[in-house]
Amino acid sequence: QVQLVESGGGLVQAGGSASLSCVASGSILSLNTFSITVMGWHRQAPGEERELVARISSGGSTNYADSVKGRFTISRDNAKNTVYLQMNSLKPEDTAVYYCNVEGRLGVQRSFTSWGQGTQVTVSS
Repeated sequence: QVQLVESGGGLVQAGGSASLSCVASGSILSLNTFSITVMGWHRQAPGEERELVARISSGGSTNYADSVKGRFTISRDNAKNTVYLQMNSLKPEDTAVYYCNVEGRLGVQRSFTSWGQGTQVTVSS
């Protein structure tokens, strides 16, 4: 399947910015019939359920959680199999483990979903 490796994250003060990146790799990416369709970010705070933060389709269509709309920007580089999350005007409630995920298709019928290991983002007040 697809291996996802996140980078970025760390400690930032409220009002600051941070940038996350996630690189997809794996032999399946070399198959002519395989393509990554959707890439996105979820997050999970302590005691909370994992929630969608943002996603972007292969055509560039984006969706954001209401809580981050206007502050976060998701983008992707298809040539590098990489998805990014630019986070501005961070708030303490943004503190969470952020997980990268991708959805891919193999041919017309098979689909794949992969998750990264997560990266901690901590916003201090």
